[in-house]
Amino acid sequence: MSTPDALALASASSKARCRLIPFLFLLYIVAYLDRVNLGFAALQMNEALGFSARTYGLGSGIFFLSYVALEIPSNVILARVGARLWIGRIMITWGIVSSAMMLVHSAAGFYTMRFLLGAAEAGFFPGIIFYLTRWFPERERARTVAAFMTAVLVAGMIGGPVSGALLSLNGAAGLAGWQWLFLLEGLPAVVLGIIVLAVLRERPADASWLTVSERAALTTCLRDEANARRGQPQTAVAALTSRPVWLLAIVYFTIPVALYGMAFWLPQIIKTASGGSDLEVGLLSAIPYIFGAIGMVVVGRHSDRTGERRWHVALSAVIGGGAFAASAFVHTLIPSLVLLSIAMMGLASMFGPFWTLATSVVSGIGAAAGIALVNSVGNVGGFVGPYMLGYVLDTTHRFAAGFVCIGAILAAGGVLLIVLPDQRP
Repeated sequence: MSTPDALALASASSKARCRLIPFLFLLYIVAYLDRVNLGFAALQMNEALGFSARTYGLGSGIFFLSYVALEIPSNVILARVGARLWIGRIMITWGIVSSAMMLVHSAAGFYTMRFLLGAAEAGFFPGIIFYLTRWFPERERARTVAAFMTAVLVAGMIGGPVSGALLSLNGAAGLAGWQWLFLLEGLPAVVLGIIVLAVLRERPADASWLTVSERAALTTCLRDEANARRGQPQTAVAALTSRPVWLLAIVYFTIPVALYGMAFWLPQIIKTASGGSDLEVGLLSAIPYIFGAIGMVVVGRHSDRTGERRWHVALSAVIGGGAFAASAFVHTLIPSLVLLSIAMMGLASMFGPFWTLATSVVSGIGAAAGIALVNSVGNVGGFVGPYMLGYVLDTTHRFAAGFVCIGAILAAGGVLLIVLPDQRP
């Protein structure tokens, strides 16, 4: 590439990052908050509705059954009709369902609404990852994905204090605090979904905020990368039968086991260790997510700088898994927060390098199907983690055995990844 083209490409990538990532970041904050605010609602809801730990754990995880079932078709539809239309539709429907969680009064209703929420949100995350492949060259993707996915950690940081404050509205206008939480945290998704329909651009060629030379340089770079991967799975069928895609899916399964096991149960763990108020629990719950955000950004940048992906994921998994397991053997607040912060740092650091690796083994429509398959199989772990912890708590009245299992599963995923061939471009 000539110097003018290289400069135009660098300028185009910088503009795209500044334009797209903050907006997508905001969307994912709202998405993740609506998915896991159940953990804070449970501080009041479980007692009010008479839910056992097992009932709560099953309802937490059942979201992922419908989510997984509809993930692949949803992402294939997105690839065909466009991200603007489909992401907008996803956000509006999940916002409505999330707010409607305030109407739950029984275990059956709880399971039904969680199932519907999973169906409404199916395709959002893999759709965004697929969308990023249409805008960012592979060599910049780990830090781009990491910047986008720090929304998970920011949602954890702000979600605790905000959810704690909303729970304090208990009794206002005749509604319980947990009902206010679901109502007010679901509405932003509806508003943002309408904004997506109005402002999101599909490809660099559609971006009026890029110059002609910037559009040409970025489009050419992305086309050249796609041509270089013509030997990789390009159809949905090829991607769904690809050994590397399935191996990545199995590795990814271990991540949601840990992520959602922690997300849905962290407020109750901190409540038990601290005995604090709902607002204090919300503030303390933000601490592990702060450390996770730092790890995610630092490791994502280092992975892009070195071009190495597998060992960045594997070492992060082993460190995070070890910290999860170690947290089972402490019972006071400060040691628990330290170990859970290290665990979240290791876990979060996996995302940027992992998704860069996952998007490098497929192309075309196969990329949409392959990314969705990895996320679908992986998010079965989103069912396993919360339910496993709920079962262990009901059986042993302690979290210890559950966190040892979570740590071992996460570390095993990192070790498994090493058997993959090196996928560096």
